[in-house]
Amino acid sequence: MPEVADVLDSPFAHGELAWGKRRRLARDARARRYDQAIVLPNSLKSALVPWLARIPWRTGYIGEQRYVLLNDRRRLDTDRHPRLVERFAALAFAPDAAVPAPLPHPRLRVDAAARDASLARLALDLRRPVTALCPGAEYGPAKRWPAAYYAEIARRQLADGRAVWIFGSTRDAPIGDEIVQLAPGAINLCGRTSLLEAIDLLAACGIVLTNDSGLMHVASAVGADVVALFGSSTPDYTPPLSPTARVITLRLECSPCFARTCPLGHMNCLNQLKPALVEDTIAALSADPADPAIPR
Repeated sequence: MPEVADVLDSPFAHGELAWGKRRRLARDARARRYDQAIVLPNSLKSALVPWLARIPWRTGYIGEQRYVLLNDRRRLDTDRHPRLVERFAALAFAPDAAVPAPLPHPRLRVDAAARDASLARLALDLRRPVTALCPGAEYGPAKRWPAAYYAEIARRQLADGRAVWIFGSTRDAPIGDEIVQLAPGAINLCGRTSLLEAIDLLAACGIVLTNDSGLMHVASAVGADVVALFGSSTPDYTPPLSPTARVITLRLECSPCFARTCPLGHMNCLNQLKPALVEDTIAALSADPADPAIPR
C-alpha cells in the first residue's frame, strides 16, 4: 500500500501476553520516534507496546481497563459508526469530527515479478481463468462454510474449464485437502504461500469465493470479483470493501451471533446456505460484474 511507509511485525498469537516479545517490539518502535500510535483493537494487550515505547500520543477507544495506557481516550458510539472501518477511521480525526463518507476503499499493489516467481515456484499457470477458494476463517468454525459445499463449487468451476486454487494458512491445509479429495483437480495452496505471495496470486484470480476472513479483505483490495459468505457475522459490520463484491447471507433469526462456534449446535446460517445459490451468484457475476441485480 503506497500509504504505508514501514511495517513492524506483531509476532503474537491470539490472546498471548508474551511480555518479553512486547518489550522488544516496544524498544524497536521507540527507536523510530513515532509521534502517535492509533490502537485499533480494543484489548489491553494491544495498547501495551505503544505505552512501553513511550509514544507521546496514544489514541484508542476506552475498554478492557486500559485507561492508563491511552492518553487520547475515545468513547465508541456504535450508532454513529456501525461499521468497523468507520470506527477505525474515526480514530484518525478529532473526537467530534465527522468521518468522510464514503471512505476510500483499501487498495493493494501487485508485484508482477514476484507474482510470476510465485507461479513458477508453485508450478501454476494462467492459461485458464482461475477461481480462488478461501475456506478458512481464523476466528472459528462458525464462520466456515462447509468444505463439501466448497468442493461442489470447485467441481462446477473445473467442469467449466477454470482452474481452482485454494488459499489459506497452514491451519487451513486439512480443509483444503478435504476439498481436493472431493474435487480432484483443485490445487491446495494452504500453508504454501506467504501473505505477500497470496496477495499477488489472488490478484490473478478472476473470482474469489470466501468466508468472512482476512483473505476476503485482501481479495477485495486487489480488485478481484469477490463472493463473500457470511454466517455468524454480518456484512453490516465488516463487509468486503469493493464495488464488485457480492455478499450472500441468510440473515436467520439466530444470526449474527458473533460466536466462534455455533451456540445452538446446528450452524444453520451456513449449512442452509446451499451451493446452488452461490453458483447462481458466481455465474451472474461472471456474466456482468457491474450488475446491481446480483444478490449482495
